[in-house]
Amino acid sequence: MFISTNVEMNELRIPPMRVQLALNVNDLATSIDFYEKMFDTPVAKVRDGYANFEVQNPPLKLVLFESTGAGGSLNHLGVEVEEADQVEAAERRISDEGLETTGVDDTVCCYAQKTETWVQGPDNKWEWYVKTGNAEQLENVVVSGSSSCCPD
Repeated sequence: MFISTNVEMNELRIPPMRVQLALNVNDLATSIDFYEKMFDTPVAKVRDGYANFEVQNPPLKLVLFESTGAGGSLNHLGVEVEEADQVEAAERRISDEGLETTGVDDTVCCYAQKTETWVQGPDNKWEWYVKTGNAEQLENVVVSGSSSCCPD
């Protein structure tokens, strides 16, 4: 659930978004304990080697990937939106600016069904996505679309 941050502009409702921060952590249990205390928010989902938080204040989707030896490093960044048409609009805008994207795909990844697009920044990869359901696998599978997730 998102914090209600709707902005009225010329009678147009702009749906809320929140930034996603995906971190690599050395010890998932220790990290879950830390972030629950830091954000005063219970973990939303825990799977083998994976956890996520839906932090209300500040609006943040915090994702943890257990990766022994890589703890403290950034996995990727993202923008979570409420509707698939927001992903499509973002992909068009980003492509129109001359940045290469993966295109818009329906995927199963990170224990979720999603509609997403990816863009590789100068130093980090970014994901624009909407979660459309739950899944029981971490590995990425493109269900429909023409690309693969997560540009290197």
